[in-house]
Amino acid sequence: MMPLPTPLASLPSETERLRALHHYNVMPAQQEAVFDELVQFTAQLFSLPISLIALVDAEEVAYKANQGLPGLQQQPREEAICAMVIRQRTPLVFTNLTQPEQLRCLTTMASTAAQAKNLQFYAGAPLHTPVRHLIGTLCVIGNQPRSFGAEERQLLAQLAGLVSELITIRHICLTHQKVTAHNQWQWLQNLFTEEVQQLRVLTRYLLAEFGTKTPMPMGVLKPVGRRLDDLHLLLQQHHPGPIWYSPAAMA
Repeated sequence: MMPLPTPLASLPSETERLRALHHYNVMPAQQEAVFDELVQFTAQLFSLPISLIALVDAEEVAYKANQGLPGLQQQPREEAICAMVIRQRTPLVFTNLTQPEQLRCLTTMASTAAQAKNLQFYAGAPLHTPVRHLIGTLCVIGNQPRSFGAEERQLLAQLAGLVSELITIRHICLTHQKVTAHNQWQWLQNLFTEEVQQLRVLTRYLLAEFGTKTPMPMGVLKPVGRRLDDLHLLLQQHHPGPIWYSPAAMA
């Protein structure tokens, strides 16, 4: 059984966490293609209809990128399962939200919201700043119960690590005084988006070859995991300053 939610008042360093979220200025005032491409790929990879990049503010959760829940830009924090990842400070998986024991792990408002949208599966991994403040999640959601093995959790953690890196790089570029740094973010966005699009083509081929059954076949897991490592190295080669990455810490 998943742990019961921790009261918000008992969260360590919540003030510092919120300050970090606002410092990175990544709230979805504008959509950015690289984040949209990542949630589209994440949903495709796990053969699930929904993937979100959620940013958890004091009272609301805002969605930087949204695949599968059109029109959902934000919602009250107490309604969002993603807020539980921040409460618990750990990845969370609910394999069957039709089971009362799993529903009881949610807040009343989150349970009601999940049932209203017929959300029956949820897996979320936290997004970290370089000094390990948790600012949000990358999640996948389904309308049917689903298992989610250790290898799949690792893939989701790798993807969350890439999103975290991109948020950090974006901040470095856009707060730099030189125009070239702003241009570098746009260039890197375009480069990374193209790489993810190529990975989507590979994944489409692998899923056709090995199937979409669960748990995911190793013929899909291993090559995709290697390509995600390659994308991390790509960011390391082109970022404008020191950044942090540790997918193992999120697994």
